[in-house]
Amino acid sequence: MRRAILSLFAISALASGASAQDAKSATAELKDTNGEVVGMVELRDTPNGVWVNASIAGLPQGTHGFHIHETGKCEGDFKSAGGHFAPAGNKHGILVEGGPHAGDMPNIHVPSDGRLNFEVFAPAVTLDEGAEGSLFDSDGSAIMVHSGVDDYKSQPSGDAGARIACGVVTNKTVK
Repeated sequence: MRRAILSLFAISALASGASAQDAKSATAELKDTNGEVVGMVELRDTPNGVWVNASIAGLPQGTHGFHIHETGKCEGDFKSAGGHFAPAGNKHGILVEGGPHAGDMPNIHVPSDGRLNFEVFAPAVTLDEGAEGSLFDSDGSAIMVHSGVDDYKSQPSGDAGARIACGVVTNKTVK
């Protein structure tokens, strides 16, 4: 199965004019405010944005905001990660004129056992350093999980509550 998935990525890279060795990917290890690992996020560049695949264990049950934040720091209460990733200056949310931020993604729904695997697509970002919308700008970026629901409209961040898990997006070479 893994070989089939890797083959699909190689075919996708070749179709976009790149070699399989040029495929870009990244990871973000999600930790809670106590420093405990609660998940892993894998990101893969595609010709049309970034595919995000997350595996989470140990988060509280419920619906949580899930975003890409503008700074690659996850210290203390995670405010070091700044606001949502919005290089074009868009407003927050899919329900507002002039939105969404490039880092806005759908809410996640964690079941009672705290385990969740999901995929989402972020069409307005890239892992291409130096490109518009790159998650690898001068200060990096982070993946964030919030304590509450993103309402997809409140400014500047969807009123999603405290930051409960954070992971710095780290470049990874795919060979």
